Amino acid sequence: MEIWINPRCGKCRTALNELNAAGAKYTVRRYLEDPPTAAELEQVLERLGLEPWDITRTDEPVAKELGMKGWPREADERARWIAAMAEHPVLIQRPIITADDGHAVVARTPEVLKSVLP
Repeated sequence: MEIWINPRCGKCRTALNELNAAGAKYTVRRYLEDPPTAAELEQVLERLGLEPWDITRTDEPVAKELGMKGWPREADERARWIAAMAEHPVLIQRPIITADDGHAVVARTPEVLKSVLP
């Protein structure tokens, strides 16, 4: 299991605490320091079953500068969204947990987080 975190994020810290309390084995990826590539984002999106705009933090200043709220949300625009997240990892929603069974979740609620706990 791997968790993508921003250490300054309260939801990320909560997720880490819950993983530790459950005795889960996991690795931490500080995605702002070690940004995912576009290919890695594609893989995570596939595992999440989501589109890039579903995991984009459109209220971030860089998203506002890019005008992302106005970007089309359709299949032929996926690469544009993914490229923006690869270039500006602060745009990626957090925490993302990739579970050992192949699925992934954006663990922003306790219910979702519990779905990946052992």
